[in-house]
Amino acid sequence: MDISTIPLSGVAIDSRKVKPGDVFVAIRGYVTDGHNYIKQAEASGAAYIVCEEQVEGIQIPQIVVEDSRQACADLACRLYDYPADKMKIIGVTGTNGKTTVTHLIKRMIEESGKKVGLIGTNYNLIGDEKIEAHRTTPEAVELQGLLREMLDKGCEYVVMEVASHALYLKRVAGITFEAGAFTNLTQDHLDFHNTMDEYFEAKASMFNQTRHKIINIDDDYAARLSEGAFTISATDSAADMYACDVEFTSVGMKFNLNYKGEKKSVSAPLVGKFNLSNLLVAFGVSVTLGVDVDSAIKAIAGFEGVCGRMELIPTNRDFTIVIDYAHTPDGLKNALIALKTEGHRLVVVYGCGGDRDRTKRPIMGGIAAEYADFSVITSDNPRTEEPSAIIDDILEGVEKTSHMVVIPNRREAIEYAIKNAWAKDIILLAGKGHEDYQILADKTIHFDEHEIIDEILSGK
Repeated sequence: MDISTIPLSGVAIDSRKVKPGDVFVAIRGYVTDGHNYIKQAEASGAAYIVCEEQVEGIQIPQIVVEDSRQACADLACRLYDYPADKMKIIGVTGTNGKTTVTHLIKRMIEESGKKVGLIGTNYNLIGDEKIEAHRTTPEAVELQGLLREMLDKGCEYVVMEVASHALYLKRVAGITFEAGAFTNLTQDHLDFHNTMDEYFEAKASMFNQTRHKIINIDDDYAARLSEGAFTISATDSAADMYACDVEFTSVGMKFNLNYKGEKKSVSAPLVGKFNLSNLLVAFGVSVTLGVDVDSAIKAIAGFEGVCGRMELIPTNRDFTIVIDYAHTPDGLKNALIALKTEGHRLVVVYGCGGDRDRTKRPIMGGIAAEYADFSVITSDNPRTEEPSAIIDDILEGVEKTSHMVVIPNRREAIEYAIKNAWAKDIILLAGKGHEDYQILADKTIHFDEHEIIDEILSGK
């Protein structure tokens, strides 16, 4: 039997979620192997098993395939009647900037009167309806179900963050992207991809299923894909779209947008050179899709930003607090450079995630020491690692000085930074961003930095 002829009432990759009549797809994961749970799937009522290797003693049909992940994506597309084919799907990949870029694109397309869905790290959106997100790019079955819901609720466009893991693990297989954008590539996820070249190849694979490429040629890795692409640049006039006469302030930026021989004045409430690149990528995607430039410029004039992305937190005090998701060397460096302001001390509270790429930890330590005036080194999501061991890795890149302190408990670290703030301080809480939890060795706890700041400022 071929998988294309299997009757479908449901598809599951978790044996605990199998319903009677479902197809169970056994996937070999990095922690566990779905083939070990085929008998449980059968006991739960699965009608068919799709696997890479048959298991003895199973009474229901087992269809052996070369690649279970590809088969899962194919089945998911068919189960939901190929919803991606009935909308225009926009994919945004890269290390940093995906969340901001997708939100900007959504706003620009909506300005032209279209209903847009969004799939991303913080949450998923169907127009203004917010749906909880469990990972940047969902597994194939969940993703296709979400796309079907977006289609049924009137979305004509869907803009989504496309993670390198999702591409490598074929979660987006079967989707043709009307437009795809590459923001940048900097060190991250080397615990999964091993080398930067492997990481790049995973990202670049999105363009094998993309009609129109939008490439940031200021990034060396992204520039490798510039042939046949619509190119953007913050500085290079050889790009199809570029910026000039740029002015940055503490609350935004102004620049002239050059496109098709015309200059358009742009004012945006986003800070930092990296956000200039994010804006240009979003503009590039939008005009590629036929959005009028003037309409796109109008759309971002009142853009309020994204939760946890260079988010200014009101304090009613004589110092400033900013929350940002910066958790990579390049992300941390960009955030610190953007916030560095003459006459203000820049304080950063940061850590590094456990069970993730260890090689970036001393790099981030060195960046914080170089660009911040004072560092509070603490925990991020330690997971199964000892927080002190992670901090030791960070400290390998830091010359110990009086301009830093180590406080492993993140809440206590934030409290220290706030209670010891000087007048005009800018305090950056880096790494957690939108997350409202902290992953420890034995549990995940509620941890919302917005709430913690409010508690500390109110003396709770």
